[in-house]
Amino acid sequence: MSKSKRLMELMMTVNRMRKFTVKELADQFGVSTRTMLRDLQELSELGVPLYSEVGPHGGYQVLRERILPPIAFSEEEAVAMFFASHALRHYLSLPFETESSAALQKFYNYMPGDVRDRIDQMKNRVDFLTHTRKQKLLFLDTLLDAAVTQQVVAIQYETKRGLSERNIQPVGIYAINGFWYCPAYCFLRGDFRLFRCDRMKSAVVREDVKPLDHRHIHLGNWRAQGAEQIEYMLIVAELTREGVQRAEAELWPFPHIELRADGSGRLLHEVPANDVDYFAHYFLGLGTEATVVEPQSVIDRMKAILADISAKYNGSLTDS
Repeated sequence: MSKSKRLMELMMTVNRMRKFTVKELADQFGVSTRTMLRDLQELSELGVPLYSEVGPHGGYQVLRERILPPIAFSEEEAVAMFFASHALRHYLSLPFETESSAALQKFYNYMPGDVRDRIDQMKNRVDFLTHTRKQKLLFLDTLLDAAVTQQVVAIQYETKRGLSERNIQPVGIYAINGFWYCPAYCFLRGDFRLFRCDRMKSAVVREDVKPLDHRHIHLGNWRAQGAEQIEYMLIVAELTREGVQRAEAELWPFPHIELRADGSGRLLHEVPANDVDYFAHYFLGLGTEATVVEPQSVIDRMKAILADISAKYNGSLTDS
């Protein structure tokens, strides 16, 4: 085996083993301990964070911040990877934000000059837009790490009734329309709840609180895990072509829309029954691009909101 190939395989091996002795590696690769010591020294010079311990139970170990082995990308794969990361720049806050920026810059700098030129030309010709929010979020890393490692987090959360303190066990985080959300098990309520990350004023891991075993719960199934039986309602609405485009872009989970040849459609969207107020405001925001057919509760709430607006401006809906 050539030295370069041996170093590459050695890098992958030490990352996988985490703790090892020189003799173990020398036997595995069929070289002398002196040769293996030289190889480990070269890996260290390349940036692999090795730490040695002396004594009868000593050896080497790789520190937590591991260096991954090189990966070969085709030009098209490299461009795709760059723009997948570049698209996230519209989010003011991201988990692992510093690392993402450093990785993208490193990725760009190591590309051949002609590939960098191609990317520079494409930057101003392709984009993935989302709403840009002004508030910086400080706890995305904490919430995501707690979700992965099954830890409890103490948060201060802003509600309509003021600041609330509670312990939560995050399921994960996701972004939609520029807002970050964190579904989590709330120990105060004894059930799953959805939290807006921008309303969290603090988030600290609680080592003294035993987490629940939620390894099987993730973003795709957390709503079905609640202790409370959620009642749903079916919203049916007629949408113009513009209404269809906005509903597809703005509603989540993504609604079922029966499209017509002219681009208009009929929306069939099953949502929690306690979201009447939200959807009444939403469809009013669509104006003449949407007509709610059912349920009556949403229609009645829309009428009440319109009456309040009319009264606010000291007139009636039919005034000219």
